[in-house]
Amino acid sequence: MTISVRQARSGDQHALALVGAATFLESYAGVVDGGAIIRHCVERHAPEVYAQALETPGHALWLAEQDPGAAPVGYLHLTAPDLPVETRADDLEIKRIYVLASLHRSGLGRRFLDEATDHARAVGADRLLLGVYKNNTRALAFYDQMGFEKIGTRQFDVGGRIYDDWVLALKVGAPIKNRKNHN
Repeated sequence: MTISVRQARSGDQHALALVGAATFLESYAGVVDGGAIIRHCVERHAPEVYAQALETPGHALWLAEQDPGAAPVGYLHLTAPDLPVETRADDLEIKRIYVLASLHRSGLGRRFLDEATDHARAVGADRLLLGVYKNNTRALAFYDQMGFEKIGTRQFDVGGRIYDDWVLALKVGAPIKNRKNHN
């Protein structure tokens, strides 16, 4: 099995929307109310939402595809920070790192984090920020292993229901812990 990662481009919005909705459902079925999941996916994972992000300056997206057939299996979305913590001009937010559950522990999350840090350095960002659901122990363990630190909290609306997230930060100049060769 080969997984390639490339910068997303116009025309990828349907693949991004499919991965976004699928991974959100995988992650939160049984945790978040089903109706709220459906509303969230309809509102936030529609192809039009991704098409707009692909065309908006300051947004950068990467798409992971699995061969054969280049099936979409994950994505990374970076933006200027929109978090309820003190931010700096040289901060960049990881809006999402989404990977299908069948590829957890495959190294794809680390590949996306490498892309994020490389992009952050290229645009002069000093820190990566992100929000993650407080009860998502798998994701929190991953980000802790990579060197992220808790710097605050936020509330996150999923289909009209409010959930609590941690806000995490990683200094871009610091080496990512446990980095592995992805070749």
